[in-house]
Amino acid sequence: MFSNLSHIIEQVGKDKGITKEVLIDAMESALLKAAEKRFGHGKEIEAQYNEDSDEIELFVFKTVVEDVEDPDGEISLKAALLDDPESELGDSLGFKLDSNEFGRIDAQTAKQIIIQKVREAERNIVFTEYSEKVGEIVTGMVQRFERGDIIVDLGRTEAVLPKKEQVRRESYRQGERIRGVVLDVKNDTRGTQVILSRTHPSFLVNIFQMEVPEIYEGIVEIKQAAREPGDRAKIAVLSNNTDVDPVGACVGIKGSRVQSVVQELKGEKIDIIHWSEDPAMLAKNALSPAQISRVLVDDENHSMEVIVPDDQLSLAIGKRGQNVRLAAKLTGWKIDIHTETEMNDGQAETLSPEEALKREVEAAGIKKSSESSDGDEGSADSVSTLKGVGAKTAEALISAGFKTIADVAGTTVEDLVAIEGIGEKKAEAMLTAAKDAE
Repeated sequence: MFSNLSHIIEQVGKDKGITKEVLIDAMESALLKAAEKRFGHGKEIEAQYNEDSDEIELFVFKTVVEDVEDPDGEISLKAALLDDPESELGDSLGFKLDSNEFGRIDAQTAKQIIIQKVREAERNIVFTEYSEKVGEIVTGMVQRFERGDIIVDLGRTEAVLPKKEQVRRESYRQGERIRGVVLDVKNDTRGTQVILSRTHPSFLVNIFQMEVPEIYEGIVEIKQAAREPGDRAKIAVLSNNTDVDPVGACVGIKGSRVQSVVQELKGEKIDIIHWSEDPAMLAKNALSPAQISRVLVDDENHSMEVIVPDDQLSLAIGKRGQNVRLAAKLTGWKIDIHTETEMNDGQAETLSPEEALKREVEAAGIKKSSESSDGDEGSADSVSTLKGVGAKTAEALISAGFKTIADVAGTTVEDLVAIEGIGEKKAEAMLTAAKDAE
């Protein structure tokens, strides 16, 4: 039925990366299934590859009995002795089947089973290979686009870069080279699916590892990383060698190393700070470039009160609260901000990033449309004029630093959902309306 098996096994094994044992098992299973279909399921049949004859042999086994009741599974002692003089009652004797009895349909059935088995083996190899690469960067070519997802050709298999794992400011063309960190590997009936990400903090960490030899060699460690993909990121680094400055190693001569990372991230700004085991010192470093007067740590509630000079408030908070949000992600602590004036006057109140930003907006004379004395709905580009945005939503947006339609259009669904009172569907609708209105 199959000729020159050893050559087929060798060639397929080389092309597909499948071991000889797996291929032999696939062929044995295929021929066994075809034999059962041909000769009936009631018979006990086994398939075995014979290296000497370079063929797969089929054997039907029968039990030696005194009186035969089932000819398919039994043989009389008298008949058995003719085949094997040492036969005894209860023995199981194997009789070789003639594979030449197989027809065209039987051969086609066997080939289909072999193809299926080979595909399963390929999937298992790919699944194992990429499961070991979770958290590592892989490189592929953009193959096609499916409902916002990018399908990436990795050579042995395809990977998917879901829309939610893409940086909103990045765009790619078919055939373009693309990198991503392996986020997950799934194995289902459709095959092995490798999930990539360009937004996960580990992607940033891996890029630094590729660009900074000290990180690759373990001299410098990235202890923590936080990102708002496409906009800004912070990493906290530690040196295991007192002679090596971890920040300087990551920055490189004239910023060459960090610029290579920024280039890969399509312009995402990166703050590199010194790691500290002291939460207060880490928070102070994380809020840079703002100057911090002092930090009060509340271990019980895992929160900090940060006191800053009055003129450092906006710097500490950052654009749309970005600096303090990243600092909170990096440290893992809740961070609230006070100004020195409030502390000195004894009127200190906790300021969240959104509340502090709202105070800045109001101090600058920017009024929310709902507070206009003459009932004016605000300027043409105010968020209050955005389709589907009511007075309460507008107030929440302005408090969070989204004062204009352009501010909303330039953000993400995740940032909008973080605002109290705004769900995912509403955020998506607002983002679409803002982009249409620009």
